[in-house]
Amino acid sequence: MKKRLAGMGLAAVLALSAALVGCSSQSSTTTPAPKQQEAASGTAPASGGNSGEKVLTIASGNDIVSFDIHDHNNTSTEAVHVNMFNYLVKKDRNQKVQPDLATSWEIVNDKTWRFKLREGVTFHNGDPFTADDVKFTLERVAKDQKLLEYGNYKQIQEVKVVDPHTIEIVTNESEPVLLNRLSRLGSGMLPSKYIKEKGWDEFLKNPVGTGPYKFEKWERDDRLIMVKNDQYFGDKPKWDKLVFRAIPEDATRVAELLTGGVDIAVNIPPSDLERIDSNEGTHTATGPTQRVMQLTLRMTPGTVTENPKVREAIDLAIDEKAIVDSILAGGGTPTRTRVTPGNFGAEPSLYNTSLYDPERAKQLLAEAGYPNGIDINFSATSGRYLKDKETAELIQAMLAEVGIRAKLDLMEWSKFNETYKAKKFGEMFMISYANSMFDGSLAFDRLTTERAKGESDYSNPEVDKLLKEAEKNMNLEERAKQYQQVQKIVAEERPHIYMYQMNANYGVSDKINFEPRLDEMLFADEITLK
Repeated sequence: MKKRLAGMGLAAVLALSAALVGCSSQSSTTTPAPKQQEAASGTAPASGGNSGEKVLTIASGNDIVSFDIHDHNNTSTEAVHVNMFNYLVKKDRNQKVQPDLATSWEIVNDKTWRFKLREGVTFHNGDPFTADDVKFTLERVAKDQKLLEYGNYKQIQEVKVVDPHTIEIVTNESEPVLLNRLSRLGSGMLPSKYIKEKGWDEFLKNPVGTGPYKFEKWERDDRLIMVKNDQYFGDKPKWDKLVFRAIPEDATRVAELLTGGVDIAVNIPPSDLERIDSNEGTHTATGPTQRVMQLTLRMTPGTVTENPKVREAIDLAIDEKAIVDSILAGGGTPTRTRVTPGNFGAEPSLYNTSLYDPERAKQLLAEAGYPNGIDINFSATSGRYLKDKETAELIQAMLAEVGIRAKLDLMEWSKFNETYKAKKFGEMFMISYANSMFDGSLAFDRLTTERAKGESDYSNPEVDKLLKEAEKNMNLEERAKQYQQVQKIVAEERPHIYMYQMNANYGVSDKINFEPRLDEMLFADEITLK
């Protein structure tokens, strides 16, 4: 398909995409019988078969990245981790902050917050949870610049231990969104004693948290198994076992759901929604997300994408509405910003809009000195996001229409993530980010001069200044305007080209109750048997 698309006219590609939405080629996939499928999965879902064991099996398009909660920024990994680790505070379905490992908190002064910790909590290995664990966890991510989550926690200067169940978090500046930071990826509490005694490598092989489910086994790129934690401090876990399966192929993931091999399948192609709803024993669930699909462009000196007219040409060559309509069956919204409605600091003028203009894109290339077009390297995931492979192929065809010859490298998530962390992509890569803080600050964490180095190599002193000021600004009206100004600058300079906000599609067994969350988390104890 990839080679054919590169040489097809855009109209033909769009027609093919629309046909794929209406009639999926995956529908003809041969599927094993339910009992055979159950045996293949290794764990009977939902009821647990004859054993009486209550097992919840969830299939995603990719495996988790790691058990290092500080060295990834992957929502689908966090969606699994939330069952094993607890935060100091957590967000409910309405994104309101609630107590978790901290029972109460207060602002002592502009740079100090005091938290009372829950008593009687133990890690899965029996170690008690204390203030020392909070200090160890947050200071690690706040001080190690090599960690991917460092940029979201460098605001913390230190964690003071007042007593075994009281801590004070001291920030470098006033911190308007500290609670948001503490309720998301990177803030799961780690067992300091266990890690200091056994070492980090041992923890990564046998991770320990305080959550309702504890680690049993991880077969990379296949499945992760957790079992209930009978010593959990909260409500009794609802399931005996959780199985998270990595199934990159859409057709296989859907087949597993239809034949009873899994209870929930994530990232269901739009073309399979009707099929799942009409199948006896399954239904679909769809909900909005905070996830935006984007292109990251290199502005490194000497690259063709360093030229602002080339970046603008790439932007104008892409018809985001056509992607949403033809690939996602309308399950998304074109956007020129990552700060979508519902996030603090959103700029409405950049949402639900597109600049698609292929003729102008051709002119821009000529003005940039490339009348015969350009060649670029384009990397994208295959199986990580909903219809990511098809989206990348359609973008490749759209770019070809204006003279941008994109060499497309489709990667499984594990390979893509390795390249991402090493910052070894060529001129352009496609990735989708969510916003777990629901705040403008997280949307631009990779666009400061410091964080962009080696990735986009974007550097704008005005953007750096605005983001630094907004980060500590307790005047919410001023702070919102600062983020709105950043969005306008980024939309003009295009180190990132934002394309569309995504909806999430799930396939669900009729045996269970499941409602999608806006943050895409998969809290097992919010999922119940009927």
